[in-house]
Amino acid sequence: MTPLLKLATHTDKYLRIGEIGDSDHALNGLQVENSGRVTKIGAAVDASTRVLREAAAKKVDLLLVHHGLFWAGLQPATGALFRQLRIALEHDLAIYSAHLPLDAHPKVGNNAELARALGFTSPTPFLEFKGTAIGLKARGKSSLPQLVRKLEKALNGPVKSFPFGPRHPRNVAIVTGAAGSEIHRVAAAGIDTFITGEAPHWAAVAAEEAGINLLLGGHYATETFGVKALAAHLSKRFKVPWIFIDAPTGL
Repeated sequence: MTPLLKLATHTDKYLRIGEIGDSDHALNGLQVENSGRVTKIGAAVDASTRVLREAAAKKVDLLLVHHGLFWAGLQPATGALFRQLRIALEHDLAIYSAHLPLDAHPKVGNNAELARALGFTSPTPFLEFKGTAIGLKARGKSSLPQLVRKLEKALNGPVKSFPFGPRHPRNVAIVTGAAGSEIHRVAAAGIDTFITGEAPHWAAVAAEEAGINLLLGGHYATETFGVKALAAHLSKRFKVPWIFIDAPTGL
């Protein structure tokens, strides 16, 4: 048994929760307490009703998520939010959320883990947001078709490819999630191949105009890495078992 607040305090420091800027609605850190102990950790991308019910059924008492409960901002505890809070409180389930601090982490971050899975050994920070570089960039090591195959293997799913750039990428950037709208900043930085989760329609047009490759692996799929790696880190440090709760959105 591990004290919840001890584990949460360590995680705050490890992810630099207080130092990395984010949306106010991200509300990074411990969002819901439990009675004070952690015996089993669950990792998930989203704090949805589906995820919370599965966490409760599997006796999880700390749920780590990338997208927390309060993305809609200040709201009454009615409807979906009431349902989610009731599940957490009835099952003594604490909820800890980490958005951009988890994207940006050099060891367990979404981008770091995906870069590692793709074989990039020395990536450097890329794409600043609120004073912190949240993505990574690296020198290309393979042809575009080979890179797409590696990405599909890492994500265990299809990749939407817009091959408007070189067949042999030289400068590759990774920013997981919904970073497609940053396509102009990415192109201006000299990147010829951009890997992200999802993008608006106009980003495909912008990629073609800029002459760069745009690879979309799915918002959900590209953001499963961080919560898994963080849960594994905490499991090893505090000797607490962990599980991944898979609840894909289709996006």
